[in-house]
Amino acid sequence: MFAIVGTMFGIATSLGLSVAQINAGLNYLLPEMVPVNTTVQVIIIALVTAAALVSVLAGMDKGVKRLSILNMVLATALMLFVFIVGPSIFILNAFMENTGSYLGNIVERTFSLQAYQSSDWIGSWTLFIFAWTIAWAPFVGLFIAKISRGRTIREFVLGVMLVPTLFTFFWFSVFGDTALHMIMVDGYDALISEVQNNQAIALFKLLENLPFTQIVSSLTVLLIITFFVTSSDSGSLVIDSLAAGGRSDTPWWQRSFWVITEGAVAAVLLIAGGLSALQTAAIVSALPFAIIILISTFGMWRALRIEGHRNQSLANDNHLPPHLLKLDAWRDRIDYITNQPTRDKVLGYIKGTVLSSMHEVAEKFAETGWLPDVNYDEVNNRAVLELRRGDNVEFWYEVRLSEHEIPDYYTEDMANELPQEHHHRAEVYLRRGGQTYDLYGYQSESVINDIIDQFEKYLHFLNVSPDSLPWRMQEHDEDITLEQGSVFDK
Repeated sequence: MFAIVGTMFGIATSLGLSVAQINAGLNYLLPEMVPVNTTVQVIIIALVTAAALVSVLAGMDKGVKRLSILNMVLATALMLFVFIVGPSIFILNAFMENTGSYLGNIVERTFSLQAYQSSDWIGSWTLFIFAWTIAWAPFVGLFIAKISRGRTIREFVLGVMLVPTLFTFFWFSVFGDTALHMIMVDGYDALISEVQNNQAIALFKLLENLPFTQIVSSLTVLLIITFFVTSSDSGSLVIDSLAAGGRSDTPWWQRSFWVITEGAVAAVLLIAGGLSALQTAAIVSALPFAIIILISTFGMWRALRIEGHRNQSLANDNHLPPHLLKLDAWRDRIDYITNQPTRDKVLGYIKGTVLSSMHEVAEKFAETGWLPDVNYDEVNNRAVLELRRGDNVEFWYEVRLSEHEIPDYYTEDMANELPQEHHHRAEVYLRRGGQTYDLYGYQSESVINDIIDQFEKYLHFLNVSPDSLPWRMQEHDEDITLEQGSVFDK
């Protein structure tokens, strides 16, 4: 709920700030037709919200993706235009010096609130930017994670943190130092007072001193609108997914509700108090989520630590049936690798060899004090072995019928000769998910050994990762007992 509220007000703040710049740009281009007032800004919010609604209903690939690409193309084109027609050498020199100065003083400048000086502008804006960033955190984090599925953490950090940061550094250098060059070298001192009087029109006053002013200013207004729309549509998708428990296949009216609500919140805050109301809403909504971010950071550290132990316990694993590892079984091994069993054969194997092997294992574990349970799920075509201690499931081993497309390494002619349209496997699943290996072809003894191997790895994982140990030792009189904890409740 905090993530939904924080994201809602964070995006509403952005929409409110952006719409003021859109209004200023339209007034600059069409001074007699478009005045600068709250009514016009509310109308702009309504129109842009309608565009965001169309983008959301079109879907991630057709709507959001295409609009985002257009947005980045326009932003890059505008930046390159100002860089080329502006003081290019000065911009490059300033970019290097500014970047080095910022990185050299990043800690001091990050925490600087000007507490010992009379001016409170830097302090109030620092707190606002902190809060604004935190309010955007759940939306941006979840959205980027969704479109980055399959990437490594290293690729994610490079693509999400380093590249955009360098782009932002260069963006500020291009526009900021072009303006400074106009003031310090070209003598355009009037730009200072114009920026102080109306920050929203500052960019257009800068472009006024560059070639093709009307065309570039028009594209700039379009760019700000696409920034507006892409923030609204992607934020609405994330809020919708959060409200639906992580689902992405929500009905159209539900996605529409969140888009319209974002626009309504931005309009209400704009009418109620303008910029100060937008800033206050962002700060208030971000404060509780700052605590949640700290907790999430600790949770991520623990998850990565546990994953490291798990990967270590699964290292150097070979899931080829043992009877095929003999030196004289290479022909059978080739047959096994190239075999494409039918659905009925795999299903019969699970109901026969796998299920009977699980029953044998369960009988032995019952003698050692564990509580085994073997069952077959007709709906999902899976055989399941559970080993319990107490009321909670501690070890789970499942063999499930899975269906895949015919592998790409089969040519079209070979695929037509296969007795079925899909490739079927008897895949192993543990409590944490699929293990991506096929058990079909294992003899009964090999199936039993694979179950025991996975159980042994599970115990080893608990031993080397005390943070994930699902039960804790307690003394009662002279006996040592195991009491279920809350770390791995699920």
